[in-house]
Amino acid sequence: MRCFSCGKPISHLWEKYKEKAQKKGEKPKKVLDDLGLIRYCCRAMFLGQKDLIDTVAKFKKF
Repeated sequence: MRCFSCGKPISHLWEKYKEKAQKKGEKPKKVLDDLGLIRYCCRAMFLGQKDLIDTVAKFKKF
């Protein structure tokens, strides 16, 4: 996945972000800084993301 605004590849950072921010309890700002995400558009992609795959997987396709 790429950032919608600038096109920078960011999908490889998602698991690292999720691990540090949610499991280890670090503040999102610090995690994003450590991962090297300095553009506000890329940071917004991570802060606005919510994993819904488990919820969506419960429903059948047509």
